[in-house]
Amino acid sequence: MPRSILFFCLCIFSLGATAQTVNPKFEKVLADSLGADDYGMKNYVLVILKTGKYKAERKETDSLFTGHMQNIGRLVSNGKLVLAGPFGENDKGYRGIFILNAKTISEAKLLLDSDPAVKSGLLDPELFQWYGSAALPLYLKSHDKVKKMDF
Repeated sequence: MPRSILFFCLCIFSLGATAQTVNPKFEKVLADSLGADDYGMKNYVLVILKTGKYKAERKETDSLFTGHMQNIGRLVSNGKLVLAGPFGENDKGYRGIFILNAKTISEAKLLLDSDPAVKSGLLDPELFQWYGSAALPLYLKSHDKVKKMDF
């Protein structure tokens, strides 16, 4: 009999040790507004922008990149782009990344169709499903407070 009680106690203890706990800082309204799952995460699409096959003259390249930057601003203001930035020079032809607030690759491709540098073939996107913090878009509000210049 004592062995069975010990076994029972060990089972109960191990269940309690592996049980998940609720975060005391959890804010349901915020989590819901960001589309967070129970772990505070959500699906995005990660885009790696590479040098494309299209080669343009300097004036056209400048115009396409002006449109690219304007499109970035539009996607941010629409809540569809939560992170963007260029890479330093590298031997892989990687130019930059986007993290798009899109649930599917198809939705992300539609968003990229609005980018003149992508549409022209100057930039070639590779798209991947990515699972990250649902709070990622919140950093943009802080970024607006630390940037001195607009593009």
